Amino acid sequence: MTSQDSTATVPTTDETTPKPNRVHHVRAGELDGHTAISGHTVGSKRLWMGLVENAPLSATDNHHHGESEAGIYVVSGHPVFVYHDGTQEVRVEAGPGDFLLVPPHVPHREENPDPDEPVVVLIARTTQEPIKVSVPELYRYEGAEA
Repeated sequence: MTSQDSTATVPTTDETTPKPNRVHHVRAGELDGHTAISGHTVGSKRLWMGLVENAPLSATDNHHHGESEAGIYVVSGHPVFVYHDGTQEVRVEAGPGDFLLVPPHVPHREENPDPDEPVVVLIARTTQEPIKVSVPELYRYEGAEA
């Protein structure tokens, strides 16, 4: 049996650099703004994940998320997701426990028509950081097969 030399040098690491060989746990009180998982917080390469809250009687601008898919889970409230099918705006009403998928480049907006209750959603995107490209109006995205 050999003993370790107590004078051996132990390599040091930068504690602020996320390590790629471990499970990362971001506690509720440790969110970076509303972001839980990103390249900045845990060293993610292809995923961004965070909580988004929309105030009562609010709406986002028309936008898309570039090459990123967006998976959405409704935590609370009753959001409305609006997109264009080529002939008209389509309104998708959701509630707590519902999941939605917004494909890459699809223009949409989120609305909260409730006068009292905020909407809270958990969003996961397939890029390490959030991408939001504002567009002047909703239109049918023709880059993907219909």
